[in-house]
Amino acid sequence: MALIIAGERSGVGKTTVTLALLSYLFKCNYTIQSFKVGPDYIDPMFHQRVTGRPCRNLDPVLTSEDYVKDCFYRHCQGVDYALIEGVMGLFDGASGKNDFASTAHVARLLDVPVLLVLDCSRLSRSVAAIAYGYQSFDPRITIAGVVLNRVGSSRHLELLKDALEPLHIPVLGELQRQENITIADRHLGLIPTAEITQLDALINRLADLGQSCFNWEHLHSELKVGHLQPVTSTNQQPVTSTNQQPVTSTNQQPALIRIAVACDRAFSFYYQDNLDSLEQLGAELVYWSPLTDTTLPADVQGMYFGGGFPEVFAEQLAENTSARESVRTAIESGMPTYAECGGLMYLGEQITDFDGKSWSMVGVLPTVTVMGKSLTLGYRQATALVDGPLLPAGATVWGHEFHRSHLTVMPSNPLFELRGYNQRKVGVEGWQVYQLHASYVHLHWGSCLKVPLQFLQRCQQFTFKGVTS
Repeated sequence: MALIIAGERSGVGKTTVTLALLSYLFKCNYTIQSFKVGPDYIDPMFHQRVTGRPCRNLDPVLTSEDYVKDCFYRHCQGVDYALIEGVMGLFDGASGKNDFASTAHVARLLDVPVLLVLDCSRLSRSVAAIAYGYQSFDPRITIAGVVLNRVGSSRHLELLKDALEPLHIPVLGELQRQENITIADRHLGLIPTAEITQLDALINRLADLGQSCFNWEHLHSELKVGHLQPVTSTNQQPVTSTNQQPVTSTNQQPALIRIAVACDRAFSFYYQDNLDSLEQLGAELVYWSPLTDTTLPADVQGMYFGGGFPEVFAEQLAENTSARESVRTAIESGMPTYAECGGLMYLGEQITDFDGKSWSMVGVLPTVTVMGKSLTLGYRQATALVDGPLLPAGATVWGHEFHRSHLTVMPSNPLFELRGYNQRKVGVEGWQVYQLHASYVHLHWGSCLKVPLQFLQRCQQFTFKGVTS
């Protein structure tokens, strides 16, 4: 058994409820495995900070239905409790035509009951209509109970419970408005954990909230992991391509290869499954900071730049000229390099921040990143137009875009042709120069291990003695 935290819509307090439950369970010395539905990077950072274990993303578009099930059951082994945080509203999927990739879809795939969070700040008896609608909309979903969030007073709570009583839906949590529990956000969502001061104090307050505001007599049985058995049947087919098949032959694994992974406050968007895939295929991951380290780690054969917030730390990145020169020299010498979103921005000539100030970056790509108000967001079916260090021309993968910037110069020989989830053409983008793959598109390699395998094979062939620590 496990539990999935869903919301009636975005912004109702799913993350606060999830973190309160996780914090209290961890305070009680339980081992908890958390999961996050969808392509999000920042919520999983908070999960991991609380539980001490990497949070795993469950996304059937970026991977497959089979991978979602395998990932869940594999990482639930040996833990006391499992908790999944949903995405958006319960039935909000990748398109309006069905609920594929929604919280409800994942709940069905895993046969996991739903704890529904309701924002009660502006309603009383109407809460029953909302709860009834969500309970009856899809009979394949089991609503284990509801959490009444942002309750105004004891009288308000009484009205809400009276309205819900005829529905026989258990109220498993009651949270009044919390003025002292606030996680600040900015242009791409919550501020990551590494930038938050007094985070331990916040987690302690969340643990107290978790202890006092939930029906633990009921929740303990719902959350406790027993002998999990995979769900083998589903009413929907996975959205995959012929290139999204795992490599199972162990004799294709390359020898141990040192990969420099940029990891600091500027670069923190990594799926743990991607890092695991590299290690399982024979990589030694060497973490370093483009913010503070003066050069690349010694004897590396490849580089990995994830996404993050280089625009927030552009001045500090610009001031570290030796690190930028080290990266540029390595790329121009042919070192295989994978960069997505924030990594792409760092490898351009400049970043122009939200204040209009421009900061020098690595300069290996002849373009400038300009921050703006417009949000580019959505799943992307990316077809490689050229041979590169990760994909041969013609290969197709699923990815995700999420950024508020654009490039002043587009590549003359782009890396990808992009289509949205609805198969409408989005355009072309991405750079493939030297042995560099640089794109705004984030990839999850869970069910397309041929991608990291090809990357490591390219790295294995590279020898560069010009970088020393």
